Amino acid sequence: MGKDSSMKAAMESGFKRRACKRNLAIFVAVVATNLVALCSVRRELEESLTNYHRVFDQLTKKNAEIAADHDKTPAAAGDSSCPKIGEREILKDLSPEFQHFIAPRKLPLGWNPALSSDTMVLNVGHGCVANKQLLDKFMNYQVGGVCPDDDDLAQKLMGSGCEPLPRRRCLARIPIGFTEPHPFPECLWADMPDSNIHWSAYACKSFECLNTRRMREESKYADCVDCFDLGGKEKFRWTKVTTGPLDFPIPQVLKMKNGGIRIGFDMGGGTATFAARMREYNVTIVTSTLDTGAPFNNFVSLRGLVSMHLSISQRVPFRDNTLDLVHSMHILSNWIPTDTLEFILYDIDRVLRPGGLFWLDHFFCMRRQLDSDYVPLIDKLGYKRLKWVVGDKSDRGAEEVYLSAVLEKPTEARL
Repeated sequence: MGKDSSMKAAMESGFKRRACKRNLAIFVAVVATNLVALCSVRRELEESLTNYHRVFDQLTKKNAEIAADHDKTPAAAGDSSCPKIGEREILKDLSPEFQHFIAPRKLPLGWNPALSSDTMVLNVGHGCVANKQLLDKFMNYQVGGVCPDDDDLAQKLMGSGCEPLPRRRCLARIPIGFTEPHPFPECLWADMPDSNIHWSAYACKSFECLNTRRMREESKYADCVDCFDLGGKEKFRWTKVTTGPLDFPIPQVLKMKNGGIRIGFDMGGGTATFAARMREYNVTIVTSTLDTGAPFNNFVSLRGLVSMHLSISQRVPFRDNTLDLVHSMHILSNWIPTDTLEFILYDIDRVLRPGGLFWLDHFFCMRRQLDSDYVPLIDKLGYKRLKWVVGDKSDRGAEEVYLSAVLEKPTEARL
């Protein structure tokens, strides 16, 4: 019995030693695997960050190379209106405040699945760095102080392709004597107080001055020379009172969709009279407008309407297939390069919902251009012509014509 017990104890001891060795080996293997995985993840994170900054540096270098090549092309050399980007030392010696704005920054909570990134990169128009002198002036201000009186500078930058403008860390200027706007719906057609506008960027310093520009022949923007006078011609636009077949009353257009027009966009809408009129029919219209020579955006907001300060060159800031209506009066015409106009038309198609309406209001061009250039361009969209009227542009004689049309986007699936 003693011998058997000794043998049994020896066998159990051997099993325990072997089990301990196996467990130790497994533990070492698990620890080693985790260490390798941790090192691999750390290395991938470091490589991702390094690659991000490398790509950023490569893009900076590539922009400079493109700019240099741009200056060598015949078009750039022969066209004085074409900006010589290479002469501006792109992305070199930019103001510290602009560099601070565009610097990529890590998200405080780390990786964001919605962005598929752990870094935020702030967008800015490529035309900004191509206009370094103007950009440096725009970004030269006291951080935390009141912004410089430079609305005209912002307008120049936007006109040079610096859109969107970079954000700034300064407080917006407030006009002296600002008063509360009129309540709705009185605000839609009420006279606006001069004290609610900061006038320094404009030749006119009052609404009376703006409303009498036609008599002084000071305005080069003839289409909107009297659009701030809400008691004049603006009062009758798009109503049942029309001056001819080119003017479509709003009720007539809304009837085409039997209540299906609820939200829309007015491209280059001036003082937003179209949006005000549509508001009276319970349709919400967002207006895009620039402050070219007058405070259009401030005026629109004082009317209780929504304005977007953006140019015709910028992508329409709405999601695909979302709007019931896109309207444009005068702004889309033959002054826009044909290739650019094609991009704009396709962008309008992008934001219109299936069955949505594109209201092309008083598009003007030379008579010979209409059939040869613009009708084929419009027909590329494949829209149904619900209303289509062509007439002479009376101030230019028979050589120039207007086109007013309501076009319906197809509802058939595009796959």
